[in-house]
Amino acid sequence: MNLTFYKYQGTGNDFVIIDNRQSILTKNNTKIFSRLCDRKFGIGADGLMLLELPENDEDDFTMVYFNADGNESSMCGNGGRCLVAFAAFLGVIEDKAAFTAIDGKHKAEIKNGLVYLQMQNVSKIEQYDSHLFLDTGSPHHVTMVDNLINYDVENIGREIRNGAPYFETGSNVNFVEKAGEDLFTVRTYERGVEDETLSCGTGVTAVALSMHTTKMTDKEEVNIKTLGGKLKVTFRQTANGYEDIFLIGPAEQVFKGEITC
Repeated sequence: MNLTFYKYQGTGNDFVIIDNRQSILTKNNTKIFSRLCDRKFGIGADGLMLLELPENDEDDFTMVYFNADGNESSMCGNGGRCLVAFAAFLGVIEDKAAFTAIDGKHKAEIKNGLVYLQMQNVSKIEQYDSHLFLDTGSPHHVTMVDNLINYDVENIGREIRNGAPYFETGSNVNFVEKAGEDLFTVRTYERGVEDETLSCGTGVTAVALSMHTTKMTDKEEVNIKTLGGKLKVTFRQTANGYEDIFLIGPAEQVFKGEITC
């Protein structure tokens, strides 16, 4: 089978995207998904997404996301932003979108070349002596470090991801260094990719909320610098936690291609 695909990236977090509105692929094609994401034997990506028909009248499309290991994953923020850009490219939407992902419903808007993706509300943030833990659509461990540029993210991240209390289920691991009043530098080890990625949207969101919770910033608009570029997270603190959370940044088509599966 010849498969048409698109390659997108959002601050260096890259994805293979397939228009699956005609059900070209089934969701049990895990070996195909992992091969397509393989950087030596496939296209190469941090994950793969299917844009599918909406399951209800309120949505424009459905987002289905797979990690690079081929397994269906929890929510991917940068992936969601890229899929919105892809939907606009296809003409499925103009500049506003409503869609359902594995963690529920999302709204998004494209403004001035940036994709504004509304994330799920966060009501619980666990604070420990060494780190914070929260779920922003995907589970995230957040810890502050010094000299982040030289930090051993790959090995320490892998150890935390596989260790107690996460074990087999695992957690994404974010290492953070403050760079300004509302600016933080972040490096992330992602489960499913099992390596450091240039950017992680749900991770950046987790970091922004964690920094506000620990009073490292009092701003409700937080700028994040990743290895792949800059993102912004805006939110509103309420008695129930954090609401109106938006992940904001670029999403770009890199190329279109065809591969034999």
